[in-house]
Amino acid sequence: MIQQEPIMYSQLQPWSTVGAAPCMEQVSGPPVPTRIGNYYQTPRPHPWRPTLGYENVEVVPLPSQPVTNALIDPCYTPSGMATEPLRFPNLVTGFERNPSHAARAALYTRYTPYEWTQSNVSHYNEADTNRNFSERLRSDAIRVMRETDEKTATGQRESGRRLGERITDTTFWRNEVSTELERMLAETNLLQDKRRDLEKAIQDIEGPLHIAQECLYQRENRQGIDLVHDQVEQSLLCEVENLRSCQDRLRNIHEKSIQQLRNNRAAQHELERDLKGKESALGIDNMCHQLNNFSRGINYYGGIEKFDPTVSVPESWAENSNRIIQRSQNERSKSAQLRTDSDNLINQTANDIWNAWNASNNALSRRASEILEAKAKLQMHLHKIQQEIFDVEKNMELLRKAIMDKSNPLKVAHTRLEARTHRRDVELCRDGVQARLVKEVQDIGESIEYLHRKLQEAEAQHQQLLKTRSNLETELQIKVNSLFIDREKCLGMRRSFPISATIKY
Repeated sequence: MIQQEPIMYSQLQPWSTVGAAPCMEQVSGPPVPTRIGNYYQTPRPHPWRPTLGYENVEVVPLPSQPVTNALIDPCYTPSGMATEPLRFPNLVTGFERNPSHAARAALYTRYTPYEWTQSNVSHYNEADTNRNFSERLRSDAIRVMRETDEKTATGQRESGRRLGERITDTTFWRNEVSTELERMLAETNLLQDKRRDLEKAIQDIEGPLHIAQECLYQRENRQGIDLVHDQVEQSLLCEVENLRSCQDRLRNIHEKSIQQLRNNRAAQHELERDLKGKESALGIDNMCHQLNNFSRGINYYGGIEKFDPTVSVPESWAENSNRIIQRSQNERSKSAQLRTDSDNLINQTANDIWNAWNASNNALSRRASEILEAKAKLQMHLHKIQQEIFDVEKNMELLRKAIMDKSNPLKVAHTRLEARTHRRDVELCRDGVQARLVKEVQDIGESIEYLHRKLQEAEAQHQQLLKTRSNLETELQIKVNSLFIDREKCLGMRRSFPISATIKY
């Protein structure tokens, strides 16, 4: 029985040898097949080429085996392919010449059916394995693409939402700053008007001051024992002192108003700068909020996503705007309080001047018309002054008691503040309670200071009343030999109040 010698023609080879024509040579003895195969690495310039390739290779016979098989006629290939013909061995001729050689070839070169079946199963399994792995790769690639697209879209929507929230916050603070700026401008204009009123009030005091000084000069022409420091002279001196004191107080509050105007302008400058920055930021954020994947002008900027530790955070950004607004509100509150104090001072000085003016006129009139009743009237005034001194002394005691009553609340506030300093770690928070306690301490301190000022004023007024009482006691010795000076010259100059309508009384 003639058996054909097995020869393998397809083996794994690199793609660089594809196209070489396979060649089968006649060999003597049983041929020994050899397999030559390499994996092909895909070059970068040609990613479309496969990673594996197959081609035909020649069979290398054993050197000691003579060539016994005859070759049949060549089989030619089409044009453009292999140039050498494909030759098949003649097993029949070899068997006729040497049967033992054919038997050895059938024994050593043929595969068994089991090996053939296993080879096919191996190929099937390899094909299934590679196909399943490829399917998993494709599924994973599609899943990754979908996940990355969804993650990118979600991140972009989240960024847009955050931009919208940022625009809302910036718009809120922009409106707050703009509103505060308008209020500050209005308050500054009102303070400017009040400063001009103070300047005019200071100028208007010059008239009564000149008249009071002229009255004092005329009263120096009295002769003899009548040249005394009487009630009229005291009233005139008090009037002059009161007028000068009013001028000093008006000048003092005028200087405060000028300084407050500077502070208002500084706060206004901060508001304008912050408002300008927020307008610019709103324009940029609105532009960023309107950008999308199809917008024009989008580009790459390397390293732009790196964190800059020098920029502000939302907390410090809001705190800055809040601080600016708080400063403006504080300055505006101080300005409003200063305007109120200016109005009160102008009215108070007007009343004091008017009262001093009337007191001097009444004193002159009384000395001119009621010489005989001077003693009774002086005694009456002494009684009133004494009653006022008593009331002032009682008021001074009440003020001292009020100052003492503030001691325990101040101790309570200090104790609370000291106890809260023992909180641990992050619990040592500067919360609303802390701010309120600090404000309470400040308020109590201001109240005590204000009460001390009132006590000093009461003591000063008490001393002034005592001085006035002494002066009234000396007025009992005044005589009537100065009626011409008091009635004709002094009262003649004081018939009309020389202050314009700026100071209202």
